[in-house]
Amino acid sequence: MTKKRALVALGMILAGFVLMLIPATAASAAEAEMAAEHGTFLTTDGARKLGGAIGAGLVIMGGAAGIGRIGGSAVESMARQPEAAGQINTAMIITAALIEGATLFAVVVALLAVL
Repeated sequence: MTKKRALVALGMILAGFVLMLIPATAASAAEAEMAAEHGTFLTTDGARKLGGAIGAGLVIMGGAAGIGRIGGSAVESMARQPEAAGQINTAMIITAALIEGATLFAVVVALLAVL
């Protein structure tokens, strides 16, 4: 990822948090009264759901990065030592399965916060 893209992505994330936390504009007088009573757009239930969704997304990105790194390292190792390709492939699949299991468990825990 280039530096420019990283800055744009960070800016979009920050803009999203700012928009999430500002008071909501109401379309009717009743909604305006309720918004004034609650104060902000983000309620307790909304914060719980947002946290679960962000947590699940981060877990998926971490698991994908880990499996990708394992795969790249395994292919590089097989290129350096073709005679050990079978053992490397077996170790890679076992490690990727362990990461996948931990990722699935973490996603379930994060999504339980939503329910």
